[in-house]
Amino acid sequence: FYTADLSGASLMSAGFGIAALLVLNRCRVTSIAPYVLVGIVIWVFVLKSGVHATLVGVVLAMAIPMRSPGDPNHSPLTQLEHNLHPWVAFAILPIFAFANAGVSLAGLSIASLLAPLPLGIAAGLFFGKQLGIVGFVWMGVRLGVCKLPTDMTWVLVWGVSMLGGIGFTMSLFIGTLAFADPAQSSGVRLGVLGGSLLAAICGYFMLRLATAQLNAKAVEA
Repeated sequence: FYTADLSGASLMSAGFGIAALLVLNRCRVTSIAPYVLVGIVIWVFVLKSGVHATLVGVVLAMAIPMRSPGDPNHSPLTQLEHNLHPWVAFAILPIFAFANAGVSLAGLSIASLLAPLPLGIAAGLFFGKQLGIVGFVWMGVRLGVCKLPTDMTWVLVWGVSMLGGIGFTMSLFIGTLAFADPAQSSGVRLGVLGGSLLAAICGYFMLRLATAQLNAKAVEA
């Protein structure tokens, strides 16, 4: 992550790029494209300089205008954030998390997926969260402690409970505490990933079904 060598020429070139960003900002340029193009150039120079290139994102965000002079309600920075969010949330972060989980797919087989350890962890995430969330909500409603909000159905509660089975950081942390043997760590990770994937897919389709039912009732009304 850190480096012992720095390239002065690359840092100076990156500095000129940052100055160009400031000029764009002072000239009230609200188009995102020029900032992105200059940002890519800065990223290359910072990467070659030995400084961690993720810092370029911070500089770029500070340079992009927060508001458009011609339209106070339009924010170029917010618009860029909105456009990037689906890619970051559904592509970049999952790939980053999977790559840093340390799960080796070499020699992966059905037998390794169905071993007692990963199968038990996956079942605990998938079925355990459903049992706990739906069960306690049902008990609260039956005992009069709480009630379901308007338009909230039990199918929606069930779908949300499935999504509750998506676990990664905390599940891996607890798994490493429960199974200190390094030989079992791969099984723990496979179980967490498998259970989370199953919970995400089933929860998605369950919520799609629940919202379709609500929309159908709204049309009938």
